[in-house]
Amino acid sequence: MKSAHEDAVIEAVKKTIPGVVSIIIAKTLEEFEKSNPFGQYFGGITPEESQELMDTLPRTDDGKIRVGGGSGFIVDSKGIILTNKHVVMEPDAAYTVITMTGDKYPARVMARDPINDVAILKIENDGVDLPTVTIGDSKKIQLGQSVIAIGTALGEFQNSVSCGIVSGLSRFISAVTDMEGHQERLRGLIQTDAAINPGNSGGPLVNLSGEAIGINSAVVFGAQNIGFAIPIHRAKDDLDDLKKFGKIRKPFLGIRYLMLNKAVQAKFKLPIDHGAMILREHGPEGGGVVKGGSAHHAGLKEFDIILECDKSAITDKNTIEDLLDRVNIGDSISMKVLRGDKELSFEMKVGER
Repeated sequence: MKSAHEDAVIEAVKKTIPGVVSIIIAKTLEEFEKSNPFGQYFGGITPEESQELMDTLPRTDDGKIRVGGGSGFIVDSKGIILTNKHVVMEPDAAYTVITMTGDKYPARVMARDPINDVAILKIENDGVDLPTVTIGDSKKIQLGQSVIAIGTALGEFQNSVSCGIVSGLSRFISAVTDMEGHQERLRGLIQTDAAINPGNSGGPLVNLSGEAIGINSAVVFGAQNIGFAIPIHRAKDDLDDLKKFGKIRKPFLGIRYLMLNKAVQAKFKLPIDHGAMILREHGPEGGGVVKGGSAHHAGLKEFDIILECDKSAITDKNTIEDLLDRVNIGDSISMKVLRGDKELSFEMKVGER
C-alpha cells in the first residue's frame, strides 16, 4: 500500500516530466578537430589511429559528433527552455532538444546569465503548444522539505527521477562552468541529497506540488548525496529581463576583487582580515577597476579595500554579489573603503553589466 508521501511524489513526477527535455551537444568534424584534436591527448598517433578513434565517436542523426549532453525544462508553451549556462557554453556547437515523446528540435541560445549558471533556449514548435513545468517560489523553500530531481542522468538515462530533501540553503561553491575549466563562484545555492549526476544538470528540482524551485547545477565529486541547484527565482528574473529588454540585465559596479580572510591577510601582510580588496586579474582587460564603470567614476582605485556597502559589512557571508542582488540598475549606494591607513567614503550609481 502506497503512503501519502509516495502518492505525492508520483503525482509531482507525472505533472512535471512531460516538460523535461534532454539537450544534445554536437559539432561538425571540422569544429571538433579544431576544439578537441586527438593529438592533444594522445601524442604521436598516426593518421590511421586517429581515424579509428574518430570512427568510435557517437554521432547524431545528421552525422555530427556528439560532444556532450544535459537537461532542461520547458517554461513557456511556445518553446522557451531553462537550462544551465555550462550546458550550452560552446558558441560553435549545435544544440538539439529531445522531448519526452522523442520529438527533436534544433535549439537557439537566447541568453546566458553572466553571473548565475542559467541559460535560456528557444525551440520552434510550429505553433504547437508544448507541455510546461510550472515555476514555483524558491524564496519559500524550507530546510528538510522533500524535493525531486529530474533529468537525463549521465547523458543517457532520460527522465531519471531521484528524491531527497533540501539539505542546506544559501550555499557557496566554486564550480567549473565552461569547457576550458574556468571556475565560477556560485552562491545562494540549494543543497540537496537527491542524486544529481552529470547529464541531469539543467533539469528541474521540483517540490511535491510539481513546481520547479531550482535548476540542478552541480555535484561534489568524491562525496555522496551532495548536489546543488540554482534557486528558480534567479532564472525567473532572467526570463522577465529577456521579455522586457531582449537581454539579461545585471547590476554592475565595475570592479574585480579578492575577498579577504586571515590566510590572505598573512600572505599579503594586510592590515585587516575582512572586506574585498580591489585587485587586477591577468590579461590586458584584467584591471581591478573597469574604465567607465561606476567604481571608476566614483574614484575607487586598485588595492582599495571595501569594508561596507550601504552600511552593511562586506564578509564571506555578505559579499558584494549579495549586495548587487538587493539593488537595481541606477540605484545610488554608499561605500566605506580602506585606502592605506585611511577610511574613505564614496557614493556611486549602480551600472549595468
